[in-house]
Amino acid sequence: MSDLIDQPIKGENAPEFTVTEISGAVKRTIETEFGRVRVRGEIGRVSRPRSGHIYLDLKDDRSVLSAVIWKGVAARLAVQPEEGMEVVATGKLTTFGGQSKYQMVIDDIAPAGMGALMAMLEKRKAALMAEGLFAADRKQELPYLPEVIGVITSPSGAVIRDILHRLRDRFPRKVLVWPVAVQGKQCAPEVTRAIEGFNAMTKGGALPRPDLLIVARGGGSIEDLWGFNEESVVRAAAASDIPLISAVGHETDTTLIDFASDQRAPTPTAAAELAVPVRLELLSWLENQAARLTRAATGAVDQRKTRLRDLARALPRLDSLLDSPRQRLDRAAERLPAALSRAAQIKRVRLSEISGSLRPSLLLRDLQRQNAEFRHKEKRLGRAARVQLDGWNNRLQSLERMRQTMGYKETLNRGYAVVRAGQDVVTTKDQASKSGALEIEFQDGRFKTGSGAARKSKPAKPAPDQGSLF
Repeated sequence: MSDLIDQPIKGENAPEFTVTEISGAVKRTIETEFGRVRVRGEIGRVSRPRSGHIYLDLKDDRSVLSAVIWKGVAARLAVQPEEGMEVVATGKLTTFGGQSKYQMVIDDIAPAGMGALMAMLEKRKAALMAEGLFAADRKQELPYLPEVIGVITSPSGAVIRDILHRLRDRFPRKVLVWPVAVQGKQCAPEVTRAIEGFNAMTKGGALPRPDLLIVARGGGSIEDLWGFNEESVVRAAAASDIPLISAVGHETDTTLIDFASDQRAPTPTAAAELAVPVRLELLSWLENQAARLTRAATGAVDQRKTRLRDLARALPRLDSLLDSPRQRLDRAAERLPAALSRAAQIKRVRLSEISGSLRPSLLLRDLQRQNAEFRHKEKRLGRAARVQLDGWNNRLQSLERMRQTMGYKETLNRGYAVVRAGQDVVTTKDQASKSGALEIEFQDGRFKTGSGAARKSKPAKPAPDQGSLF
């Protein structure tokens, strides 16, 4: 460009340049002077054509700078540009000759002042990950069709309306809304209390306990979403017994609650879609399954009917099956009268043979023989009874002799005596000295002492074997 300017311009001899030459010179000058720059500003207009490139404006209170992010760079960005975000863009300045404008080609873009925030966020993320709060085995499966859904969000924003509208369109469910602040200092403690409060509800209580939780808010800067990066919120989400869907920010926004939740949704509307199936689709599926079942049952029945007809054709006719049995029955009926007459004749002959041996003389002779046998058995029984009675008598006599021998009377006959004090038998000297009167039984009678002259008493009746002998 300087070469063009330095050339002399004198009247009609001034050189002529094409528009492209001028545009190229301006482009080279700007790219040379501003090789790589960092620009801080607020994102204004954002355009995303089908080509995949991103066109946006960077502005401050006085100026606007057009910028472009090529498709390949846009796909690698950690933070997607959104209107209203305060960012620091890194790239180079260039021109676009087609519109006679200069613009910035952005290689990287980050929220303004996020360096310290991102460093802190990465450190916190690493610590929580080391504790296992983000582990896949901690994730719970979402219920297929929850009866009650708890939504933790701002009650006045568009998020709750989007969720309710989407649930109503797909499959209406009962919804409990726990209002919280979704940004600022109160965000983290209120969201934490909401998650813990829903989990503390009693199943079957007056207020139904949710089967699924959704934590949601719209998009914003990293500062706006910072409450969902707080450790208390992450721990509450990880400890929730109720399956939890996080739907914080837009699709490109990522917060730590996303890692601790059981399922992350890119938007609040998508969270509602994850929560419930489409009722009409279920009905359609059921109708389709019913139709398939009917077709299958009908086809099976038709197939069996065809098989039955094929088998029936291979079977003989009923009349042909009965022809032979009918013929055999007729032949048997013809032979039956003759067979009956012959059987009766044979029985008569056998009866005559048996009755011939039943004459009165033979019966009398048999009766006499049986009487003789009876008398013989009677004699044998009498002899056996006498022998058994004699044996029992001898045994009784032997037992009686043994009883007398072992009784105390036999001991008295051998010179011993029994000493009594009243009805008690005296067995020791102390008992005898303490008794005033004693009675001594000998072989031939009893003798009393200590109460007058001795007298001979009559022999005592046999008593049980007891007492002291001396």
